[in-house]
Amino acid sequence: MHGLIWWILVGLIAGWATGKIMKGSGYGFIVDTLLGVVGAVVGGYIAGALGISPAGGMIYTILIAIIGAVLLVFLFRLITGRA
Repeated sequence: MHGLIWWILVGLIAGWATGKIMKGSGYGFIVDTLLGVVGAVVGGYIAGALGISPAGGMIYTILIAIIGAVLLVFLFRLITGRA
């Protein structure tokens, strides 16, 4: 249960930050949070594939989640044509 709460917290931070970075209206609280959580997973996978070590703790996790979420939002907007 603790892990789930951690991922939701990271997702909230990453979703909020992605909304600020990418500009635009966002997708709402739930979708922004989901993008943040999925972004954390995608970002973690990409960082692992690139050999980047997770030695930074919480800050590292949040930064990787934000990078992954920004990538997801960019691809989503590219596919849907929504700016």
